[in-house]
Amino acid sequence: MSRYDELPWKFEPRPSTSQRLNIHTSPNTNARTIQNIKQCKHIPEADVEELCSKVIELLIQEANIQHVDTPVTICGDIHGQLHDLLTLFKTGGECPGTQYLFLGDFVDRGFYSLESFLLLVALKVRYPDRITLVRGNHESRQITTVYGFYDECVRKYGSVNVWRYCCEVFDYLSLGAIVGGKGGVFCIHGGLSPDIETVDQIRILDRKQEVPHEGGMCDLLWSDPEDVQGWAISPRGAGFLFGENEVNTFLHHNNILLIARAHQLVMEGYKEMFNQGLVTVWLAPNYCYRCGNIASVLTIDDDLNREYKVFEAATQDVGAIPSKKPAVEYFI
Repeated sequence: MSRYDELPWKFEPRPSTSQRLNIHTSPNTNARTIQNIKQCKHIPEADVEELCSKVIELLIQEANIQHVDTPVTICGDIHGQLHDLLTLFKTGGECPGTQYLFLGDFVDRGFYSLESFLLLVALKVRYPDRITLVRGNHESRQITTVYGFYDECVRKYGSVNVWRYCCEVFDYLSLGAIVGGKGGVFCIHGGLSPDIETVDQIRILDRKQEVPHEGGMCDLLWSDPEDVQGWAISPRGAGFLFGENEVNTFLHHNNILLIARAHQLVMEGYKEMFNQGLVTVWLAPNYCYRCGNIASVLTIDDDLNREYKVFEAATQDVGAIPSKKPAVEYFI
């Protein structure tokens, strides 16, 4: 039997916060936690549990599709590359001065998945209206047990508890966002689904669960755009490939200007497709510390104009890199 067979993958409803918590974190305490995370200092397990509990209090009030005002900076996969996340904040502006929308895949493959995720969670707790977190396909119990996050948590804490706290947070993350209201930008981690024609259909999904293996919620996190006619089977084993006609139909039916998504490595940092109706943005430069790609973020201003900012990987002290290699076999 695999060691993963005994893991708690089945979603269990979390007790209400009134039952579990009577804790109020002061701004100063949260600021210290943010600084400690940035410096890769060990965060006590009890503090991680409190942080995850407090962010769930916020996320449970958010919709499946969050409304996000402009201006906002949209960011793709970071995959545990903490130093590159810190570079983003230095070049793009610190939160709350800059509003951010992250499109998921915070964890796995990189050496600092836990710190990357905890930093975003801590910023969400301190500035809830200035940062939006969307779920990616790697925010999943099954995926994280294979691609590094589970092992990282056990290595750093000696138990699965911290991994479990983070997985609870995954279940409450929004599935997407709309920037700028009608005529704006639809933001999702993966792509479209043959089961979903309108954004309103996403709003009524039950997102508080482990990512399903099929169906609309699965497709939103796993699908990819491609030069195909109609819908095609995805080589990932989940989600679909979808073409220009499907994108144009979705844009028209939902009064949307652009679909912004992540999920796929783009060597140039971003890639526009289908007459600029869809863009893929990628945040992790030199992906897995070996791909040589650059990264980009997309800023949408008050007039819904687009500005792409590209940057390269952060210079990192080789001695500070853990000796254990992350899982890199699965690149898509």
